[in-house]
Amino acid sequence: MDVIPVIDVAHGQAVRAVKGDRSAYRPIETPLSASADPADLARGLARLFPFRTLYLADLDGIEGRGRNKHLVPAISQVLPGVEIWVDAGTDSRGASRAVLAAPVATLVVGSESVETERVWTDIAAEAPGRTILSLDFRHDAFMGPDMLLADASLWPSRVIVMTLDQVGANAGPDFKRLEDIVSRAAGRSVYAAGGVRNRADLNALQKIGVKGALIASALHSGKITAGDLKEVAGR
Repeated sequence: MDVIPVIDVAHGQAVRAVKGDRSAYRPIETPLSASADPADLARGLARLFPFRTLYLADLDGIEGRGRNKHLVPAISQVLPGVEIWVDAGTDSRGASRAVLAAPVATLVVGSESVETERVWTDIAAEAPGRTILSLDFRHDAFMGPDMLLADASLWPSRVIVMTLDQVGANAGPDFKRLEDIVSRAAGRSVYAAGGVRNRADLNALQKIGVKGALIASALHSGKITAGDLKEVAGR
């Protein structure tokens, strides 16, 4: 199973997510890093475990303040060879090219950021093998064009199920929704984002066919340990 650490960045600093309420996010305090500098946090994550992939949520880009263009180069220097999944609020094919210009970057397109199904298909056509769709939910409501959720044929080979109000909430993953998406995914890799608390949650996700999980809080709290990561990665 893939465990993918998450770095959320707002106003240039790594922040701690709180139930998806971005106005409540504050610079992170964690035993993994002495500061809230995203590159410092990346170093801390590398000391914890040799992750192969990292998820970078550029909240400045997502919320329209302008993408932090320096982040991918800075983090890739700290984590050479690591694939960086980047969600920067990409809402056009031109914007996708800017993210994909970094060879280590894989583009994550959040459904909350695209206005129509056609916008998504246009973005995805730029680099299908390097583009991931994040199906975003908040308070049980899908955020994005309805057809993106209804028509699984529009999904790429990798799909994230992002339950925003469970991010940083210590409430557990949305197993029911994840089971539904896995049942419709037709062999696509499905990743869980939001609510993963511990090793037991990872085991339960794997049993329902989830390929991997995006995790932040449980790594900072130590509820998922380096030993857990080693054992899960071997399965």
